[in-house]
Amino acid sequence: MTAEGFLEGRRLQMARGVLLQCIMGGYPPAHFYGSDDGDLALVPDPAQIHRLPWSSQPRALAICDAQELTGESSHLSTRGQLKAVIARYAALGLAPVVATELEFFVFAPNPDPTQPFQPPVGLDGRREDGHSAFSISSNNGLRPFFNEVYECMSALGLPRDTFMHEMGVSQFEINLLHGDPLLLADQTLLFKHLLKEVALKHGLTVVCMAKPLAHTPGSSMHIHQSIVEIDTGRNVFSDKAGEPTATFRHFIGGQQAGLADFTALFAPNVNSYQRLCHPFASPNNACWSHDNRAAGLRIPASSPVARRVENRLPGADANPYLAIAASLASGLYGIENKLEPSEAARGEFVVPDNLALPCTLHAALERLKRSQLAKELFGKEFIEGYIASKSMELTSFLDEITPWERRVLAAQA
Repeated sequence: MTAEGFLEGRRLQMARGVLLQCIMGGYPPAHFYGSDDGDLALVPDPAQIHRLPWSSQPRALAICDAQELTGESSHLSTRGQLKAVIARYAALGLAPVVATELEFFVFAPNPDPTQPFQPPVGLDGRREDGHSAFSISSNNGLRPFFNEVYECMSALGLPRDTFMHEMGVSQFEINLLHGDPLLLADQTLLFKHLLKEVALKHGLTVVCMAKPLAHTPGSSMHIHQSIVEIDTGRNVFSDKAGEPTATFRHFIGGQQAGLADFTALFAPNVNSYQRLCHPFASPNNACWSHDNRAAGLRIPASSPVARRVENRLPGADANPYLAIAASLASGLYGIENKLEPSEAARGEFVVPDNLALPCTLHAALERLKRSQLAKELFGKEFIEGYIASKSMELTSFLDEITPWERRVLAAQA
């Protein structure tokens, strides 16, 4: 939209079906989004209008809410779903607080998708070989890129906690500061968009796939969660003596009750399960533990005021609005129904069958399809539309024959 049209308050409308567009560009049948495929209104959030600092031409980006023309939030909007979850907490006098940790890879350009990704050539003329985790000098060859990333983050008002080289080849992680869940989802979306745009300026490719390289750790989007009283700001996961509360236990119990049903929301793509089925601290389970990265729900070592639950299931490819909404909704379900968690896992542990999660997209979608909890928390229209879109993507993947199949199976008798 032109700046003039935006400043005049001209309404921008969009077909409802776009909210269910699959990643290849197609759409599920029209009955999933209204047979007439009518319009939605895109209503900008005044707090999320940003001049894009990396653009040579004056341009701005506005994050919008998708609203029906009658004024209510569209049930197909993931941002709207997150706002609804936050409102349910507010009705109890509570406010969730979250932080996201996003991992990503920085690669050289990859014009041929049949070829593996490669790290960029560094200042020494070599490509990184994967021994740079947490190194203070590992990104020297990428310093101009990261300098502009930092400058753009500052211009967009994106505060950062820590930035580090992760375990994978040319893999990095940013920890965003904790705060309001909607704000953190917006910031995570903006950061991923910023990364890709700045990378292109520097002749690089940023990849937020869950598992872009074989035999290498995948990329996660861990979600740290706590809850405070709106009136006092007190963390309700700790009592006055600094001990865990019943609310803390019930929140974990709700997470355990919801993770399996919601796996397709945390791990939305075929590639997501490559990360989960080859875990490098990427647990595909709903166990919980104190400071154990093998558990899907980890309680980091912290002071009572910072007591929180880390959901380690989501990948970097997850929709931040939907992943945060699903995680918080599960916790609230546990609080409202006073669900008790399992015993905490310790050391090396075996995952009980009832805490194992789906390990393929097909299995995750089938679990979501059967879930009454999902329909109760997110509505039948959203869940059925999401499944329809993701089923199209799965079918598209299965329509292709992979190099592994040609290499290994062609010679079989």
